[in-house]
Amino acid sequence: MNYINVKTDEQIKNFTELASEIWHEYWTCLLSIEQINYMVEKFQSFNAVKNQITNEKYIYNMLEDEGNIIGYFGVSTAKDYLFLSKLYIKKEFRHKGYGKIAFDKIKRIAKEYNKSSIQLTVNKHNTNTIKAYNKWGFKTIDAVVTDIGSGFVMDDYIMEYVLEKD
Repeated sequence: MNYINVKTDEQIKNFTELASEIWHEYWTCLLSIEQINYMVEKFQSFNAVKNQITNEKYIYNMLEDEGNIIGYFGVSTAKDYLFLSKLYIKKEFRHKGYGKIAFDKIKRIAKEYNKSSIQLTVNKHNTNTIKAYNKWGFKTIDAVVTDIGSGFVMDDYIMEYVLEKD
C-alpha cells in the first residue's frame, strides 16, 4: 500500500472529495444527513483541512493500492500523544485488512514524533469500529459529549493505544 501525504492545494481538493464521498456513505446509519453535511463542511472541507495541515499539526494520508485510492487517515501531532482524528476506508475495500495496515503506519508516525500513545474519539454507537480498535489493542479511557455547533453534538468514547517501548 502507498501513502499519499496530502500537502498541495490539488491534493487537498482531491482528498476532501474522497472524505465527503466516504462520510456520506458511512455515517447515514448513525447520523442525520444534516449533521453529516455540517461535519464534512466543518472538519473535512478544503478550508478546514488546509487550516488543520497549516496550523494544527495535522498529517493527512490518502491510501492507495494497485492504482485505487481506497481511503485515508488523519493524525495530529499537536499534543503529547498522537491524535488519530480520522481513519476511513471506502466501502468496497473494508474488511480486507487495509485499516490494520494503515494503523501500522500510524504507529510508525507516532514513534517518529516520539509519542508514547495514540488517542482517538469514536462514536459510542459505531460498534464495528469500536470492535476493530479493541482488536488492535485500544482501551476505552473516557466518554465525552462535545458540542460542535448548530445544535449538533458528538457522543464519543475516548480510546487509547499505548505504544510498546523499543
